[in-house]
Amino acid sequence: MMRTIEILIVIVIITGAFIAASFFAVLPGPREVSPLNLRRLSLTTLQVLESDHGISRAAFEIENQTIWTNLQVALSASLPPNVIYNLTVYDVSGINSQLYTKMQSISNAEDLGITSNTASFMVSSSNVTFNVIPEKIGELEGGVTLYILDCSDANSWWITGYTAHSLAQDLKSILSPYFTSTVMVQTTDQLGQILDGTSLQGEPIQNAVVINTCGEAVPIPSGYYSSNGVGYDIESDSFARYTYTLGQRVLEYNWTWVSAVGYPLYYVSNSQEFPNDDNDWGIYGMMKVGPAGFNAFLKGLDNQSYSYNPNSITGSPGIVNLSNQIVTSSNYYGIYPDPSQTATRALPNSIIQNYNLEITTEIFDRVNNWISGAMYRHITIVEGASQHQGSIFALGLARTPDIRLTALGILSDFQPRLFNSEFNANENSRLVVLQLGLAGGA
Repeated sequence: MMRTIEILIVIVIITGAFIAASFFAVLPGPREVSPLNLRRLSLTTLQVLESDHGISRAAFEIENQTIWTNLQVALSASLPPNVIYNLTVYDVSGINSQLYTKMQSISNAEDLGITSNTASFMVSSSNVTFNVIPEKIGELEGGVTLYILDCSDANSWWITGYTAHSLAQDLKSILSPYFTSTVMVQTTDQLGQILDGTSLQGEPIQNAVVINTCGEAVPIPSGYYSSNGVGYDIESDSFARYTYTLGQRVLEYNWTWVSAVGYPLYYVSNSQEFPNDDNDWGIYGMMKVGPAGFNAFLKGLDNQSYSYNPNSITGSPGIVNLSNQIVTSSNYYGIYPDPSQTATRALPNSIIQNYNLEITTEIFDRVNNWISGAMYRHITIVEGASQHQGSIFALGLARTPDIRLTALGILSDFQPRLFNSEFNANENSRLVVLQLGLAGGA
């Protein structure tokens, strides 16, 4: 019984203390409980007013009273009634050692009180122009030529939804600024000419990048490159000998051969030489080489003896994702392909050892040792030191090509720099400062 009485006495004492404390306590005002963030309000107001370039127009038309009247109306409408403001525009020029020069100011009060905060916003005149100058690949060593195969007398395969010509034009638009010379190879005869070591326009042939836009097909010149022992394997009744010769030329000229989509070198095409032949899918002017084509190319690139090998080496890992290296390059060069792709012609990791290759750029994360897209550079030994000589860039994706991946892979591997420059910017940048206060002070 005594224990119960003690508990009741304690409850009465605590309750009485709480009531007494509440009676004499001084509670904070509403502004102290939930203060208005003037700096955030100031920045938000500037951003809203600049959404339709209202701030920029006013900053560079100081004498236009109509614009400034409209700006003052917009400011009053954007801010709570108890908020007072001062908006000031400064010219940013650095003339006579003075960085900021006051140009104009508007306010709805003479004094902003003892509580105020500011935000600033830099705006540029419409006269300011910006430019990006790409570094030319290999310009210190004499430059690198970009060859794009746009052969009008060759058909394509595995580029559903596109034509070789449209892909060639898009690649030229993206990549030509990075090369000292860009040459569109218009016919198979012209391809034969550069394979023979003769330039088309006086451009350097050595160290060139050659992009095949025909998908799984590759243009084959008539004459020399379709003759037995060089372009044609009479014993196997196959043009795999031509792809072997291509591999040898890539090694000899230190080319970077680019296959933009699908199984590389699966068909050869020349609409004049093969007008009555098809690739088994109803596309005439094409001859099927099959897996032997790429196998022979790799042997030629590694300077191995030619042999006919019809065994397929590709796999289908399915959905693949861009590697971190390509994501970084994507942001740097401003080229944004879909981060996920479907790979049905990925190459096995084993070709690296079998043909003395080194991967210098990997487009996608590897899936179970399948390489869905990469730059393979061939390693040779010269005077006891290893060096790269000849390369193959292959994207083993399904049908519809994304030439942005091709461009990104090349740029990511060669890594040309971008030089940003700004023109006509002097006296064309202005700083807008908005200071806000509360009516009535604190």
